[in-house]
Amino acid sequence: MKYQRNVLITGGAGFIGSHVVRLFVNKYPEYQIINVDKLTYAENPENLMDIQDKPNYRFIKADVCNYQTICQILSDYKVDRIIHLAAERHVDRSIENPFVFTQTNMIGTLSLLLAAKNYWQDDYTGKLFYHLSTYDPQSPYSEIKDSSDHFVRAFYDMYGLPAVLTNCSNNYGPYQFPEKLIPLSITNILNGKPLPVYGKGEHVSDWLYVVDHARAVDLIFHKGELGDSYYIGGFNEWKNIDLIKAIIKTVDRLSGNPEGTSDHLITYLTDRTDHDLHYVIDSTKLKNELGWEPSLQFEEGIEKTVRWYLDNKEWMKNKTSGEYNK
Repeated sequence: MKYQRNVLITGGAGFIGSHVVRLFVNKYPEYQIINVDKLTYAENPENLMDIQDKPNYRFIKADVCNYQTICQILSDYKVDRIIHLAAERHVDRSIENPFVFTQTNMIGTLSLLLAAKNYWQDDYTGKLFYHLSTYDPQSPYSEIKDSSDHFVRAFYDMYGLPAVLTNCSNNYGPYQFPEKLIPLSITNILNGKPLPVYGKGEHVSDWLYVVDHARAVDLIFHKGELGDSYYIGGFNEWKNIDLIKAIIKTVDRLSGNPEGTSDHLITYLTDRTDHDLHYVIDSTKLKNELGWEPSLQFEEGIEKTVRWYLDNKEWMKNKTSGEYNK
């Protein structure tokens, strides 16, 4: 079958990536979607079990840092558009081992850019390199990710490679790896374990439901201005302690426990020196120019998220045990 577009999505077995892949596979049967993922600790093929047999979906286990492999994939599948989501994203892990983050987030991006430039051979009609990045770098992870943005902009400015960039706030929702705040809190409440809160819990973050993020990616992919950057946020600011209390209330209610049952699990820890006091993204430009806005308020999104984890305890068990990745 000849497809209208052949779209390569990197990191498509991860949290955000799996939602983007699922949306594109289901919404655009005329597109061939090629999911390239290395399957590191946070990625899971089970995230996409519901679409694995779709005729327009292909999965390839590969490392974006392997330039020759990426070149071969672009050629084999006649890729004309790329959505680059593959990245190491956990701040604490970046502090412990910034070398791994540099390899994936910088070298992997450069490998994709160069492979795309050489394969497309300056014929950029209908082509696109979509790069998802972080916001307001203040840690090894975000500084390294920010550096990858400069590579993308350089290829756009110097070679004319058609590119768009997006920066997002904190995501939450189904299929998120349990080291992240919201799924970790849900899991700990269910298991009666402490809920770690840094400092007094007064750090403020913006939260974006991952399905809404995928919708924004879809919109920018199709209508974004080449060479431009867009912020994707949830218009949804919460103090960490208020967020934790909202999660406790929701988990206890949906688990059939009286309100306040799990309040005692809150455990205050010494704050990290690099911790963002105010991590918020303004999506006004995206709303005004392309008409996007979140479909859910946080209370509705957290309800959907908690229900998903309660209904998918086996998935969580496999994630925490590592069985899925053996």
